[in-house]
Amino acid sequence: MTSKHWRRALPLLAAALWLASSPLATATVTPPATTSAGMPFTVKHQLGSTVITRIPQRVAVLDMNEADYLDRLGVPIAGMPKDYVPHFLAKYRHAANVVDLGAIVQPNLEQVYALQPDLILISPLQAAYYAELSQNAPTLHLDVDFRRSQAGHIDNVRQHLLLLGRVFGKTVQARQQLAQLDARLQAVRSATRGRPERVLIVMHNNGAFSHFGVNSRYGFVFDGFGMRPAGTAATANLHGLPISSEFIRQADPDILLVIDRTAVMTRQPVSDAVRLGNPLLRQTKAWKSGRVVFVDADAWYTTAASVTSLQIMIDDVLKAYRR
Repeated sequence: MTSKHWRRALPLLAAALWLASSPLATATVTPPATTSAGMPFTVKHQLGSTVITRIPQRVAVLDMNEADYLDRLGVPIAGMPKDYVPHFLAKYRHAANVVDLGAIVQPNLEQVYALQPDLILISPLQAAYYAELSQNAPTLHLDVDFRRSQAGHIDNVRQHLLLLGRVFGKTVQARQQLAQLDARLQAVRSATRGRPERVLIVMHNNGAFSHFGVNSRYGFVFDGFGMRPAGTAATANLHGLPISSEFIRQADPDILLVIDRTAVMTRQPVSDAVRLGNPLLRQTKAWKSGRVVFVDADAWYTTAASVTSLQIMIDDVLKAYRR
């Protein structure tokens, strides 16, 4: 893709990552008269109902969260967008046997159809294509609310993992992965339990910063990981709350988690304390005591609704509490 095409694509991806906001509703399974193998069964999700008649063999994955689920379950991926592949799925970027399906925000539908998939997996980023895609092949939608994530986000990840385990005949593997995730969740909750530190989550975007609190897209980090928020401002939106000097002085966090969105969009390394010279952040207790963590941007921004991304996010939080 030329640099001109990248410049066109970047704003589209940025907008979609923020605008994906279907109401949270964990998919449910309704089995009709089933065979001994448990097929067929119907999956009800936010966009409709999808009937699974047999274990899929050729899967088109249009979202990186979904790609991570299949990677964790050991399910082959026939095709996926390769424009923004997180580092923990890098092996798929140049895999010749995985067809490039275009962009996460604007998948190449002709390529999807040419793949002749027997299942298509999408997230809210591709919700607008659901009707068309579902006419071509059974299409499953990952129900996740990116606006107010504190209500059931982690449970949604758990249920989706178990659902895909059933779809692909990988129930044992799904339960093993779930046990690993639960162990990590227990570890972070143990580390934060009873701790007095107050945490501020900010996002860096081309020199500007926004705050994300308990009612934001990262609300589940406070609710699910057991952290105490610094600042009580309501941020029930995808963009967060632009940070002012007054807000910084009032919040004065003990721990500061920095999400470098610019690094994702420009494909550059995540910033660090040396390169990030914002005077507002340098005034905080966290900065002065060295308790600033520049988190994994792929896990926090590109995905954040999969098993691997949650485990990486937990590791980032644990770093802050161990300093």
